Amino acid sequence: MKYVSPIHLFRTVMKANELKPGRLLGLDVGNKYVGLAISDRENREALPLSVLVRKQTNIDLMAKDFRTLISELSLGGLVIGCCYSRNVSQIDSFQVKDLVKDLCKRQELEDVKFTYWEERFTSKVVENTINPLKYLHNDDKSEAVVRHRYEDKTAVDKLAAVAILQEYLDFMHRSSQLHTPSSIDDEEISVSGGT
Repeated sequence: MKYVSPIHLFRTVMKANELKPGRLLGLDVGNKYVGLAISDRENREALPLSVLVRKQTNIDLMAKDFRTLISELSLGGLVIGCCYSRNVSQIDSFQVKDLVKDLCKRQELEDVKFTYWEERFTSKVVENTINPLKYLHNDDKSEAVVRHRYEDKTAVDKLAAVAILQEYLDFMHRSSQLHTPSSIDDEEISVSGGT
């Protein structure tokens, strides 16, 4: 996988085929799940897609799933939500670092471009938004309630991925209206093991 700056990824995807630009995949990386969102064909709206179960033992399966999604959905790159440390130069999320490091080792993803996007509190905001639905549950541990809580968690992960990708798309569209192409630094860096 190859890290590129956020604006570089956006320009690359939009120019790939101006009649039919590539789409973007947003990722909300957590301990157990990776929420996925996909952009529409015009890269204006983010839509929920699915959730992948994240385990150290299934990284090859995840890489295969990403390759399938890239080819089937004409994806041009990944927007990976992450938290930056206070100095904004270091990624603060070990889950993101580990996932990127593991995916970078997979040959089937070596041509995939990705960027990071700040996502601090995205899952919490989504959780608080859908929290009133939880009051409809009983406090007992019946199978239906447990299953519904699992569905709530995966819904939070998908919607957090939507929030990350939508914020990225909105910012890129606003920025592209404010700046000329020569005024923004295009950066492309090969990553082996994540940054």
